[in-house]
Amino acid sequence: MAHGEFLGRIAADLSALNVPAPAKINLFLAVTGRRPDGFHDLVSVAAPLAWGDTISVGAQDGSFSVACDVGGIPTDGTNLVIRAAAAFADATGWRGGAHFSISKRIPAGAGLGGASSDAASALAALNGLAGAPLDDASLARVASGVGSDCALFLHKGPVVMRGRGERVEPLGPAASRRIRARRVLVFKPGFGIPTPWAYGRLAEFPQGCVPASEAEARLASWTASPSAPAGDLLFNSMERPAFAKFAALPLLLGLIRARWGIAAGMTGSGSACFALPADDADTGPIAGAIREAWGPSAFVVDTRFA
Repeated sequence: MAHGEFLGRIAADLSALNVPAPAKINLFLAVTGRRPDGFHDLVSVAAPLAWGDTISVGAQDGSFSVACDVGGIPTDGTNLVIRAAAAFADATGWRGGAHFSISKRIPAGAGLGGASSDAASALAALNGLAGAPLDDASLARVASGVGSDCALFLHKGPVVMRGRGERVEPLGPAASRRIRARRVLVFKPGFGIPTPWAYGRLAEFPQGCVPASEAEARLASWTASPSAPAGDLLFNSMERPAFAKFAALPLLLGLIRARWGIAAGMTGSGSACFALPADDADTGPIAGAIREAWGPSAFVVDTRFA
């Protein structure tokens, strides 16, 4: 779906004052090096889920505010939704306002992109409220300025991200069909992993970064193989630092691969992981093994790629 179609859907959703903010999974995440600005370059395939947060949007005069139904989420200017709204106002000169109420389902510190998705959906909603002063490219530029992975959520389907994540393009149609609507089991332990810590720790692993040419070759090989399933794409540079610190992650992923024979990995910088069961698979035993390994605080959701 093109940006314009996405904005049309958002505008329609505004009549009900509810805007979806989906979680994402990084099926492929190759960090290719550290940039002079302190960020890291990457090549990644990310796909939104059919599950995530919901944002209720209401117009108000001249200011932006945010509330959330989950404690611990900042509601001041550090919230990415407020930062996105301020960036939109700066880019367009719009003098309206809005109140955003987030129904939070995506856990923090998970690598699922919850805050970035909320911000991107808020941007699209504001653009609809203001009469679409920003075209697709301009909206993507504003989103990228708010957060490295915000722009990916302006697409309704799998994307390839490059640079620090701000260069986004849709995955080709044939490759997308191997991912879209596929079942995915998402699970997270009771702890999160701060993204700055994970990327900072990556420097301690000499082979943590993948040469850009190798990353592109891996992606091109999978894309060019029409029979290669989504599970064959899985790779994540960030698993090295995360697994070295949090042994519970690789132990459980190894168990799932060995016992059920399905592809599984970690998304983003963690701590959320995922597995790709067959459509007709009974995931109850897998969910039981996750909770047995990680305790009752483990989070599990059975969903699909959008």
